[in-house]
Amino acid sequence: MRAAVFYGPGDLRIEEVETREPGPGEIAVTVHGAATCGTDLKAYRRGHHKLFKSYPAPFGHEFAGVVSRVGEGVTAFEPGMRVVAANSAPCGGCWACKANRQSLCENLQFLNGAFAEEVVIPAPIVARNTYQIADSTAFASVAPLEPLATVVHGMYVSGIELGDVVAVNGSGPIGQMFIKLATLRGAHVIAVDQSPFRLDAAKKMGAKEIVDISQYEGTDEVAAAVRLLTPHGKGADVAIEAVGLPAVWEQTAKCIRPGGTAVMFGGPPVGAEFSLNANDMHYFEYTIKGVFHHEPLYVERALRLIESGQLDGQDLITEVRPLDRLVESLEDMALGRGSKYLIDPRLA
Repeated sequence: MRAAVFYGPGDLRIEEVETREPGPGEIAVTVHGAATCGTDLKAYRRGHHKLFKSYPAPFGHEFAGVVSRVGEGVTAFEPGMRVVAANSAPCGGCWACKANRQSLCENLQFLNGAFAEEVVIPAPIVARNTYQIADSTAFASVAPLEPLATVVHGMYVSGIELGDVVAVNGSGPIGQMFIKLATLRGAHVIAVDQSPFRLDAAKKMGAKEIVDISQYEGTDEVAAAVRLLTPHGKGADVAIEAVGLPAVWEQTAKCIRPGGTAVMFGGPPVGAEFSLNANDMHYFEYTIKGVFHHEPLYVERALRLIESGQLDGQDLITEVRPLDRLVESLEDMALGRGSKYLIDPRLA
Protein backbone atom coordinates (compact mmCIF):
# COMPACT_ATOMS: atom_id res chain seq x y z
CA MET A 1 0.00 0.00 0.00
CA ARG A 2 0.99 3.66 -0.27
CA ALA A 3 1.84 5.46 2.93
CA ALA A 4 3.66 8.50 4.31
CA VAL A 5 6.97 7.60 5.96
CA PHE A 6 8.82 10.08 8.20
CA TYR A 7 12.63 9.90 8.04
CA GLY A 8 13.32 12.88 10.27
CA PRO A 9 12.73 16.66 10.37
CA GLY A 10 11.95 17.93 6.88
CA ASP A 11 12.05 14.47 5.30
CA LEU A 12 8.59 13.02 4.71
CA ARG A 13 8.13 10.62 1.79
CA ILE A 14 5.21 8.82 0.16
CA GLU A 15 6.31 5.22 -0.37
CA GLU A 16 5.08 1.71 -1.09
CA VAL A 17 5.07 -0.25 2.17
CA GLU A 18 3.90 -3.70 3.19
CA THR A 19 0.43 -4.02 4.66
CA ARG A 20 0.24 -5.64 8.08
CA GLU A 21 -2.27 -8.10 9.41
CA PRO A 22 -3.87 -6.98 12.68
CA GLY A 23 -2.57 -8.86 15.69
CA PRO A 24 -4.53 -9.93 18.78
CA GLY A 25 -6.87 -7.13 19.86
CA GLU A 26 -6.02 -4.96 16.83
CA ILE A 27 -8.11 -3.84 13.87
CA ALA A 28 -7.13 -2.72 10.37
CA VAL A 29 -8.99 0.29 8.98
CA THR A 30 -9.22 1.51 5.39
CA VAL A 31 -8.61 5.26 5.68
CA HIS A 32 -11.34 7.41 4.10
CA GLY A 33 -9.98 10.67 5.45
CA ALA A 34 -6.91 11.74 7.46
CA ALA A 35 -6.62 15.33 8.64
CA THR A 36 -3.46 17.39 8.89
CA CYS A 37 -2.87 19.24 12.15
CA GLY A 38 -0.47 21.58 13.88
CA THR A 39 1.24 18.67 15.61
CA ASP A 40 1.92 17.12 12.20
CA LEU A 41 3.45 20.39 11.04
CA LYS A 42 5.65 20.72 14.13
CA ALA A 43 6.70 17.07 13.87
CA TYR A 44 7.51 17.44 10.18
CA ARG A 45 9.70 20.45 10.89
CA ARG A 46 11.47 19.44 14.10
CA GLY A 47 10.45 15.89 15.08
CA HIS A 48 8.38 15.06 18.15
CA HIS A 49 9.79 13.50 21.30
CA LYS A 50 6.44 11.97 22.30
CA LEU A 51 5.36 10.55 18.96
CA PHE A 52 8.56 9.29 17.35
CA LYS A 53 11.15 7.26 19.23
CA SER A 54 13.05 6.24 16.07
CA TYR A 55 13.14 6.75 12.29
CA PRO A 56 11.83 5.91 9.76
CA ALA A 57 8.31 6.01 11.20
CA PRO A 58 4.71 6.00 9.97
CA PHE A 59 3.09 9.44 10.03
CA GLY A 60 -0.33 10.91 10.84
CA HIS A 61 -2.86 10.33 13.59
CA GLU A 62 -6.23 12.01 12.82
CA PHE A 63 -8.41 9.76 10.71
CA ALA A 64 -11.68 7.94 10.15
CA GLY A 65 -12.50 4.98 7.96
CA VAL A 66 -13.98 1.53 7.58
CA VAL A 67 -12.83 -1.62 9.37
CA SER A 68 -11.27 -4.01 6.86
CA ARG A 69 -9.96 -6.82 9.12
CA VAL A 70 -9.96 -7.62 12.82
CA GLY A 71 -7.44 -9.45 14.94
CA GLU A 72 -7.96 -12.37 17.28
CA GLY A 73 -10.16 -11.62 20.26
CA VAL A 74 -11.82 -8.51 18.83
CA THR A 75 -15.57 -8.64 19.40
CA ALA A 76 -16.66 -4.99 19.51
CA PHE A 77 -15.76 -4.30 15.86
CA GLU A 78 -16.21 -6.16 12.60
CA PRO A 79 -15.38 -5.56 8.92
CA GLY A 80 -17.57 -2.90 7.33
CA MET A 81 -18.03 -0.81 10.48
CA ARG A 82 -17.42 2.93 10.15
CA VAL A 83 -15.02 3.95 12.92
CA VAL A 84 -12.87 6.70 14.32
CA ALA A 85 -10.03 6.33 16.82
CA ALA A 86 -8.08 8.66 19.04
CA ASN A 87 -4.32 8.64 18.65
CA SER A 88 -3.54 7.18 22.07
CA ALA A 89 -4.81 5.24 25.04
CA PRO A 90 -3.73 5.42 28.70
CA CYS A 91 -2.45 2.30 30.45
CA GLY A 92 -4.79 2.52 33.44
CA GLY A 93 -2.14 1.34 35.90
CA CYS A 94 0.52 4.03 36.37
CA TRP A 95 0.45 6.68 39.09
CA ALA A 96 -1.10 9.26 36.75
CA CYS A 97 -3.94 6.98 35.67
CA LYS A 98 -4.63 5.99 39.28
CA ALA A 99 -4.71 9.69 40.18
CA ASN A 100 -7.25 10.26 37.37
CA ARG A 101 -4.73 12.26 35.33
CA GLN A 102 -4.80 10.00 32.28
CA SER A 103 -3.41 12.64 29.92
CA LEU A 104 -0.17 12.36 31.94
CA CYS A 105 -0.04 8.55 31.66
CA GLU A 106 3.57 7.36 31.70
CA ASN A 107 2.79 4.58 29.25
CA LEU A 108 0.58 6.24 26.64
CA GLN A 109 0.20 3.97 23.62
CA PHE A 110 0.35 6.20 20.55
CA LEU A 111 -0.92 5.57 17.05
CA ASN A 112 0.89 6.77 13.93
CA GLY A 113 0.35 5.92 10.29
CA ALA A 114 -2.97 7.54 9.39
CA PHE A 115 -1.59 9.05 6.19
CA ALA A 116 -1.84 5.74 4.37
CA GLU A 117 -4.34 3.61 2.52
CA GLU A 118 -4.76 1.51 5.66
CA VAL A 119 -3.80 1.82 9.31
CA VAL A 120 -3.66 -0.82 12.04
CA ILE A 121 -4.97 0.40 15.39
CA PRO A 122 -3.03 -0.95 18.42
CA ALA A 123 -4.97 -3.16 20.83
CA PRO A 124 -5.00 -0.69 23.79
CA ILE A 125 -6.51 2.00 21.55
CA VAL A 126 -9.04 -0.45 20.12
CA ALA A 127 -10.08 -1.36 23.65
CA ARG A 128 -10.22 2.13 25.17
CA ASN A 129 -10.38 4.83 22.50
CA THR A 130 -11.99 3.58 19.25
CA TYR A 131 -15.62 4.34 18.43
CA GLN A 132 -18.21 3.32 15.87
CA ILE A 133 -19.65 6.35 14.08
CA ALA A 134 -23.15 6.89 12.77
CA ASP A 135 -23.89 6.35 9.09
CA SER A 136 -25.02 9.99 8.94
CA THR A 137 -21.66 11.31 10.21
CA ALA A 138 -19.28 12.27 7.41
CA PHE A 139 -15.73 10.96 7.66
CA ALA A 140 -14.48 14.51 7.07
CA SER A 141 -16.51 15.76 10.02
CA VAL A 142 -15.16 13.22 12.49
CA ALA A 143 -11.55 12.90 11.27
CA PRO A 144 -10.41 15.84 13.51
CA LEU A 145 -11.83 14.10 16.60
CA GLU A 146 -8.46 13.87 18.37
CA PRO A 147 -7.63 17.61 18.43
CA LEU A 148 -11.22 18.41 19.38
CA ALA A 149 -10.84 16.04 22.33
CA THR A 150 -7.76 17.96 23.46
CA VAL A 151 -9.72 21.21 23.21
CA VAL A 152 -12.55 19.68 25.25
CA HIS A 153 -9.88 18.92 27.87
CA GLY A 154 -8.74 22.55 27.73
CA MET A 155 -12.30 23.76 28.14
CA TYR A 156 -12.76 21.59 31.23
CA VAL A 157 -9.77 23.13 33.00
CA SER A 158 -10.35 26.69 31.76
CA GLY A 159 -13.27 27.45 34.05
CA ILE A 160 -14.96 29.50 31.31
CA GLU A 161 -18.40 30.58 32.48
CA LEU A 162 -21.47 32.16 30.90
CA GLY A 163 -20.70 35.75 29.93
CA ASP A 164 -16.92 35.54 30.36
CA VAL A 165 -14.62 37.45 28.05
CA VAL A 166 -12.17 35.00 26.49
CA ALA A 167 -9.10 35.89 24.42
CA VAL A 168 -7.85 33.13 22.12
CA ASN A 169 -4.27 33.71 20.98
CA GLY A 170 -3.96 31.86 17.69
CA SER A 171 -6.78 31.22 15.22
CA GLY A 172 -5.55 28.04 13.60
CA PRO A 173 -7.65 24.87 13.87
CA ILE A 174 -7.10 24.55 17.63
CA GLY A 175 -7.91 28.21 18.22
CA GLN A 176 -11.00 27.91 16.03
CA MET A 177 -12.27 24.98 18.09
CA PHE A 178 -11.66 26.90 21.33
CA ILE A 179 -13.58 29.84 19.86
CA LYS A 180 -16.49 27.60 18.91
CA LEU A 181 -16.69 25.80 22.25
CA ALA A 182 -16.24 28.99 24.28
CA THR A 183 -19.04 30.57 22.25
CA LEU A 184 -21.25 27.54 22.90
CA ARG A 185 -20.55 28.06 26.60
CA GLY A 186 -21.80 31.65 26.33
CA ALA A 187 -18.49 33.53 26.27
CA HIS A 188 -17.62 36.72 24.39
CA VAL A 189 -14.54 35.73 22.38
CA ILE A 190 -11.66 37.87 21.13
CA ALA A 191 -9.60 36.17 18.41
CA VAL A 192 -5.91 37.09 18.07
CA ASP A 193 -3.85 36.24 14.97
CA GLN A 194 -2.03 37.77 12.00
CA SER A 195 -3.41 35.70 9.10
CA PRO A 196 -6.44 37.21 7.32
CA PHE A 197 -7.55 33.68 6.42
CA ARG A 198 -7.44 32.49 10.03
CA LEU A 199 -9.06 35.64 11.41
CA ASP A 200 -11.90 35.25 8.93
CA ALA A 201 -12.29 31.63 10.04
CA ALA A 202 -12.33 32.80 13.67
CA LYS A 203 -15.26 35.13 12.94
CA LYS A 204 -17.14 32.27 11.30
CA MET A 205 -16.60 30.20 14.45
CA GLY A 206 -18.18 32.92 16.57
CA ALA A 207 -15.46 35.41 17.57
CA LYS A 208 -17.01 38.79 18.38
CA GLU A 209 -13.79 40.80 18.17
CA ILE A 210 -10.49 40.31 16.36
CA VAL A 211 -6.99 41.62 16.96
CA ASP A 212 -4.65 41.54 13.97
CA ILE A 213 -1.21 41.28 15.55
CA SER A 214 0.55 42.32 12.33
CA GLN A 215 -0.28 45.90 13.33
CA TYR A 216 1.74 45.76 16.56
CA GLU A 217 5.41 45.68 17.50
CA GLY A 218 5.46 43.08 20.28
CA THR A 219 3.59 41.10 22.91
CA ASP A 220 3.04 44.10 25.20
CA GLU A 221 1.29 46.01 22.42
CA VAL A 222 -0.82 43.01 21.40
CA ALA A 223 -1.88 42.34 24.99
CA ALA A 224 -2.76 46.03 25.43
CA ALA A 225 -4.93 45.89 22.29
CA VAL A 226 -6.73 42.85 23.70
CA ARG A 227 -7.31 44.50 27.07
CA LEU A 228 -8.83 47.55 25.36
CA LEU A 229 -11.60 45.28 24.11
CA THR A 230 -12.45 43.99 27.60
CA PRO A 231 -14.71 45.54 30.27
CA HIS A 232 -12.99 48.58 31.84
CA GLY A 233 -9.79 47.58 30.01
CA LYS A 234 -8.92 45.15 32.81
CA GLY A 235 -8.22 42.11 30.61
CA ALA A 236 -9.86 38.82 29.72
CA ASP A 237 -11.39 36.50 32.28
CA VAL A 238 -9.66 33.65 30.48
CA ALA A 239 -6.93 33.79 27.84
CA ILE A 240 -5.93 30.74 25.82
CA GLU A 241 -2.59 30.10 24.10
CA ALA A 242 -3.17 28.04 20.94
CA VAL A 243 0.10 28.48 19.05
CA GLY A 244 2.93 26.79 20.94
CA LEU A 245 5.50 29.61 20.93
CA PRO A 246 7.05 31.00 24.14
CA ALA A 247 6.41 34.59 23.03
CA VAL A 248 2.71 33.81 22.66
CA TRP A 249 2.70 32.16 26.08
CA GLU A 250 3.98 35.47 27.51
CA GLN A 251 1.45 37.41 25.45
CA THR A 252 -1.37 35.23 26.79
CA ALA A 253 -0.39 35.82 30.42
CA LYS A 254 -0.44 39.57 29.76
CA CYS A 255 -4.01 39.46 28.40
CA ILE A 256 -5.79 38.42 31.60
CA ARG A 257 -7.48 40.55 34.25
CA PRO A 258 -6.60 40.39 37.95
CA GLY A 259 -7.78 37.00 39.16
CA GLY A 260 -7.89 35.72 35.58
CA THR A 261 -6.75 32.42 34.12
CA ALA A 262 -4.27 31.75 31.32
CA VAL A 263 -4.56 28.34 29.64
CA MET A 264 -1.24 27.38 28.02
CA PHE A 265 -2.33 24.87 25.41
CA GLY A 266 0.09 24.98 22.46
CA GLY A 267 3.11 22.69 22.72
CA PRO A 268 6.41 24.65 22.57
CA PRO A 269 9.79 23.17 21.54
CA VAL A 270 11.71 21.03 24.03
CA GLY A 271 13.65 23.27 26.43
CA ALA A 272 11.64 26.39 25.59
CA GLU A 273 11.18 28.89 28.43
CA PHE A 274 8.97 31.92 28.96
CA SER A 275 8.84 34.75 31.46
CA LEU A 276 6.17 35.82 33.93
CA ASN A 277 5.94 39.01 35.96
CA ALA A 278 6.28 37.55 39.46
CA ASN A 279 4.91 40.70 41.10
CA ASP A 280 1.75 40.57 38.97
CA MET A 281 1.45 36.83 39.49
CA HIS A 282 1.37 37.38 43.25
CA TYR A 283 -0.64 40.58 43.66
CA PHE A 284 -3.13 39.93 40.86
CA GLU A 285 -3.59 36.26 41.79
CA TYR A 286 -3.15 34.95 38.27
CA THR A 287 -3.80 31.30 37.51
CA ILE A 288 -1.58 29.71 34.86
CA LYS A 289 -2.57 26.25 33.62
CA GLY A 290 -0.76 23.94 31.25
CA VAL A 291 -2.86 21.49 29.25
CA PHE A 292 -1.66 18.43 27.37
CA HIS A 293 -3.45 15.84 25.27
CA HIS A 294 -6.78 14.19 26.04
CA GLU A 295 -8.44 11.33 27.93
CA PRO A 296 -11.11 8.81 26.85
CA LEU A 297 -13.80 10.90 28.59
CA TYR A 298 -12.89 13.95 26.51
CA VAL A 299 -12.79 11.87 23.32
CA GLU A 300 -16.31 10.60 23.99
CA ARG A 301 -17.52 14.14 24.68
CA ALA A 302 -15.88 15.40 21.49
CA LEU A 303 -17.57 12.69 19.43
CA ARG A 304 -20.89 13.64 21.02
CA LEU A 305 -20.37 17.28 19.99
CA ILE A 306 -19.76 16.22 16.40
CA GLU A 307 -22.59 13.71 16.12
CA SER A 308 -25.04 16.12 17.73
CA GLY A 309 -24.16 18.74 15.12
CA GLN A 310 -22.86 21.30 17.62
CA LEU A 311 -19.46 21.27 15.93
CA ASP A 312 -18.76 20.04 12.41
CA GLY A 313 -15.17 19.06 11.76
CA GLN A 314 -15.72 19.81 8.08
CA ASP A 315 -15.81 23.51 8.98
CA LEU A 316 -12.09 23.20 9.72
CA ILE A 317 -11.22 21.56 6.40
CA THR A 318 -9.87 23.87 3.70
CA GLU A 319 -9.60 21.28 0.93
CA VAL A 320 -9.62 17.53 0.29
CA ARG A 321 -6.39 16.35 -1.33
CA PRO A 322 -4.70 13.08 -2.38
CA LEU A 323 -1.86 11.51 -0.41
CA ASP A 324 0.77 12.82 -2.84
CA ARG A 325 -0.03 16.39 -1.74
CA LEU A 326 0.60 15.81 1.98
CA VAL A 327 3.88 17.73 2.22
CA GLU A 328 2.41 20.57 0.13
CA SER A 329 -0.54 20.68 2.54
CA LEU A 330 1.73 20.97 5.57
CA GLU A 331 3.61 23.82 3.91
CA ASP A 332 0.34 25.56 3.03
CA MET A 333 -0.69 25.32 6.69
CA ALA A 334 2.61 26.91 7.72
CA LEU A 335 2.01 29.80 5.33
CA GLY A 336 -1.51 30.39 6.64
CA ARG A 337 -3.17 29.42 3.37
CA GLY A 338 -5.45 26.88 5.02
CA SER A 339 -6.54 25.55 8.40
CA LYS A 340 -6.55 21.80 7.91
CA TYR A 341 -6.40 19.61 4.83
CA LEU A 342 -8.18 16.29 4.56
CA ILE A 343 -6.01 13.68 2.89
CA ASP A 344 -8.01 10.96 1.13
CA PRO A 345 -5.59 8.16 0.14
CA ARG A 346 -8.20 6.76 -2.26
CA LEU A 347 -7.85 9.80 -4.53
CA ALA A 348 -5.49 9.62 -7.50
